[in-house]
Amino acid sequence: MSAAGSLDPERAARVVLSRVGEPGEPRLTGLVTELGAEAVLASLRDQGANGELNDDLAARLADVDPRAELERAQAQGIRFVTPADDEWPSALDDLAHASSLHERGGVPVALWAKGPGRLDELTGSAVAVVGSRSATTYGASVAGEMGAVLGETGHAVVSGAAFGIDQAAHRGALAVRGPTIAVLACGVDRAYPAAHRQLLDYIADVGVVVSEAAPGCAPTKIRFLARNRLIAAMSHGTVVVEAAIRSGALNTASWAAGLSRVLMGVPGPVNSAPSVGVHQLIRTRGALLVTDGHEVLEAVAPVGRHTVGRLQEPARPRDLLTPSQRQVLDAVPLQQGAPAGSIARAAGLSPVRVQETLADLLSGGFVEHAAGRWRLAADMG
Repeated sequence: MSAAGSLDPERAARVVLSRVGEPGEPRLTGLVTELGAEAVLASLRDQGANGELNDDLAARLADVDPRAELERAQAQGIRFVTPADDEWPSALDDLAHASSLHERGGVPVALWAKGPGRLDELTGSAVAVVGSRSATTYGASVAGEMGAVLGETGHAVVSGAAFGIDQAAHRGALAVRGPTIAVLACGVDRAYPAAHRQLLDYIADVGVVVSEAAPGCAPTKIRFLARNRLIAAMSHGTVVVEAAIRSGALNTASWAAGLSRVLMGVPGPVNSAPSVGVHQLIRTRGALLVTDGHEVLEAVAPVGRHTVGRLQEPARPRDLLTPSQRQVLDAVPLQQGAPAGSIARAAGLSPVRVQETLADLLSGGFVEHAAGRWRLAADMG
């Protein structure tokens, strides 16, 4: 709906609360989910009129003009998405019921989004790829490969546009023209980190950049924690590629597990500090070990849609022999030929049986026979 059109009171209230409230503040999100934004805002304004709110919050409530906020956002190509909109990613509603041991939580009051990608469509089969900002070459390579495989199959890659693993995952998807969602801890009109302005601008051109924080808001530690729950909730599964023992990616993993999403981890060298957190997820949290994008697809796709075959070496001609044929072949000398009787004694089998078996091996090209003596064929050595 155009910002210049009639403004629904509930929508207007969500604009105000999105501007003055802290993203993921559990009490605010809980009350809005239970009572609606209009009722919560009316209660806050009553408290402000009665002097029950601190002066700063009361002043901010009075200063926010929801129509002007929406007009400014619209001028920057930013749209305001609420649970009443068709574009709302319904997966976020699971946050109302997630068991919370976290500092931030609840269903967002609203989202601010920039880009042509529709959140409801992209999150239908999205996968989060997260990890360390200080990624190793190995980790960045794995994240990029996973982003590309997911992107090629139409699965949106969700991440936080940070340095390291996030950046590699986004770029992997973009390299194959796959969909990607960047979830920020600041306003979608800001580039954080600043070095990723070009990346974020490109995602806004072809995918979607989204945030719970209103335009202009700066990134803070608690906003990163609030952002992590959105990454986990928007996705069918979360892959942690690299994470040290205190990595923020582990917070995203914790949300994924709490939301009953598929949790996956990429193993690294056992003595690699950037992989310690991932190894703990696999060892103690039941994270599924994955090594490439195809294994991720197998984990998140409907049963049977993407299956990964068991890895094994190609069968060799010798693998097709019967046990007795292999027993005789093992007794045939490599260079100096031997008579069938000598081979029979070495194999521990009867001469008649060995003679018959040698004939079969000869026809199969496993052995050579000359002047009554047998030896391995040249290409069997």
